[in-house]
Amino acid sequence: MLSTLHIENIAVIDRADVPFAEGLNVLTGETGAGKSIVIDSIGALLGARVGRELLRRGESRARVTGLFTELSDTVSARLGELGIETEDGELLLERTLTADGKSTARAGGKPVTSALLRAAAPLLLNIHGQHDTGKLLSDASHLSFIDRCGACGTLAAAYREKYDALRAIDRELAALALDDAEKARRSDNLRYHIGKLEAAKLEPGEDERLEARRSELRAAEANREAASRASEALSGTDDAAGAVALLREAARALERGEGDDTAALARRLTDLSYEAEDIAERVADLSFSVDPEELDAIESRLYTFDRLKRRYGQTVREMLDYLESARAELAAIETADARIAELTAARETALREALAAADTLHARRAEAARTLSCAIEEELAYLDMPRARFSANLTAAEDKKLGPDGYDRASFLIAVNAGEDLKPLSKVASGGELSRVMLALQNVLSAGDDAQTLIFDEVDAGISGRAAGKVARKLRELSRGRQILCVTHLASLAAAGQHELFIRKTEADGRTYTRIDPLDEEGRTREIARLLAGENITDSVLAAARELLGEYREI
Repeated sequence: MLSTLHIENIAVIDRADVPFAEGLNVLTGETGAGKSIVIDSIGALLGARVGRELLRRGESRARVTGLFTELSDTVSARLGELGIETEDGELLLERTLTADGKSTARAGGKPVTSALLRAAAPLLLNIHGQHDTGKLLSDASHLSFIDRCGACGTLAAAYREKYDALRAIDRELAALALDDAEKARRSDNLRYHIGKLEAAKLEPGEDERLEARRSELRAAEANREAASRASEALSGTDDAAGAVALLREAARALERGEGDDTAALARRLTDLSYEAEDIAERVADLSFSVDPEELDAIESRLYTFDRLKRRYGQTVREMLDYLESARAELAAIETADARIAELTAARETALREALAAADTLHARRAEAARTLSCAIEEELAYLDMPRARFSANLTAAEDKKLGPDGYDRASFLIAVNAGEDLKPLSKVASGGELSRVMLALQNVLSAGDDAQTLIFDEVDAGISGRAAGKVARKLRELSRGRQILCVTHLASLAAAGQHELFIRKTEADGRTYTRIDPLDEEGRTREIARLLAGENITDSVLAAARELLGEYREI
């Protein structure tokens, strides 16, 4: 269950620590105080997509942290399969949102993605709100409710595998379905490109090897040219003396002078001439093997590659892959008739297997639909709709046309009053009736849920009087052995709670702040009195509130 929730900078909540307990937890307070923000924060914690507008105005960062405790071994194991580790049946989740619309999340102290949080969410809690009521009005969602009731997941997955195999065959058949003229045009085009690539006689890695060899030859050519110029400068040419000769001529000129300075400089020049002569001999001995014909051949080959790159790929490997693909496509076209015959036979088998799997799934769904219909009627009778008839209507598509979910179509039908015909739920039920149908549905389906925490956001919409009391008692009953969090404006539902959190707005320095406080017995009495009579709380209203609280202590 969700033990504690820490909220920072979410909407009007600047900072709040919210404790929850096992059983029925009710959240009450004035309209707009921030009750649904608590639910939105829990949704964000479980990976719901949120926008930057959820951040408190003026803040750059928001954070929600939740501690889940008393997780069962089954839930812990399934979380482990997702890569989320628990410790002693506990899990700490954290989600941080920033003003630039980005978010980060952690589970058990380790970074995780929002997608992983969404995958883990059904194992931890289920949130039921206006979105779920919308799903009740959409026939497209009704089949999923029947599947949950009948635990059809395994059969649905087996069917989907058969259906996917059938679709794969259909896609290949569609790809082969070319008329003769198109086949001829495509074949000629493929042969042209295959011929161009085969004529090039490509070898894997050839372009890399030639480019490396070209670099070596160009470097050798540059070195040879440098050595030739250095040799001429040192040894001279027929037309000009080199550095060696000039150094010796300078040395001889100084030797004809008088004094120690000129003699010393002459010796130094002589030494330099010997050094220059030695370098000239070494340069002359350098050997650079450069074959101009080889370099020309490489340049020509690489030019061929450059022309082919424009159409077939940036490397020889990519060109060869293109060639292999073109050959395969040409072979497929040339053998298309035989392949079509082969696939047609395979499709008949795949269709039979998919239909058989769909039939098995349909049988399970039909049984589940009957079970669900009876169970919902029983729940509605308890929820002050004793004359209501409900049908989870399951039909087959025309000619059993297969789709991703089989050939079944589902719609929820209801007759609210005696003597009325069953009609689509969306065309008959009022807001209060929809709320009760949703509660009935969740009560039936939640028995098989892994999550031990259920959240109802304003399940009391459109309900009052005796029906409200029935809903309150049903939620109290549903909370046995699990945790329920419920946002409500009804006194009877608030009184049914075993724990109550009061949410109120305050103002300070021109800013709005939301406080969330657990209520003691006296606080609950006054809050239920407010729900009963508004701000005009008298002794008689307080007495009525105490009486209402007393009714649920015995449940």
